[in-house]
Amino acid sequence: MGEEEKKEIKKSVIREYIETIIIAVILALFVNAFVFQAFKIPTGSMEDNLLIGDHIIANKFAFAPTYTNLEKKILPVKDIKRGNVIVFKYPEDPTRDFIKRVIGLPGEKVQIRGKQVYINDNPIIEDYKFHKYPSFRSRNENYGPVKVPDNCYFVLGDNRDNSRDSRYWGFVPRNLIKGKAIIIYWSFEIERGAYLRTRLSDRIKNIFNVIVHFFTKTRWDRTFKLIR
Repeated sequence: MGEEEKKEIKKSVIREYIETIIIAVILALFVNAFVFQAFKIPTGSMEDNLLIGDHIIANKFAFAPTYTNLEKKILPVKDIKRGNVIVFKYPEDPTRDFIKRVIGLPGEKVQIRGKQVYINDNPIIEDYKFHKYPSFRSRNENYGPVKVPDNCYFVLGDNRDNSRDSRYWGFVPRNLIKGKAIIIYWSFEIERGAYLRTRLSDRIKNIFNVIVHFFTKTRWDRTFKLIR
């Protein structure tokens, strides 16, 4: 085999590697943009179901818009239902992502009386909620009644005594919902309020903390836990 042939083969191999990498990057970007996306739980508003430091995967395709009946039948797209845990853009600051549970659907009347949620005047059973501070009293013990506007949703945190949600800032428009939270892929124990520390030195400290304490602070029992 001559030198020219060797050079051509080498160029061909390099070209194949580059093409493979480019395709992989495009697929990764596509999946991240349209199918799945990773999120990190920064606060305790969804405790004890989701803990600070839980890293979750959201299915962005689950609530994708469909325009024909054929699409609804063929594609694995579902309607948003009460009890779904959703990731959405915070209505007051769309650059931030929030995660809460859907409680009120479009057109429904929502009311809270003595920490009990009523939908259209009927009490609902919520086996996912926690009142971690039973003696805590605030305006959130009683709320409404309010009617959920069309194409909007009323959401609450599972940690009802410590969650800023629709009781504070209103409804979530449909177009701000990014996806359905489906699984915890990793959980790492971190301090409360860590998300507020955004300086470069704090970020370096956090990375160092993960490296040093990966095995001791990882909550192994939460790995691949489905989100209900």
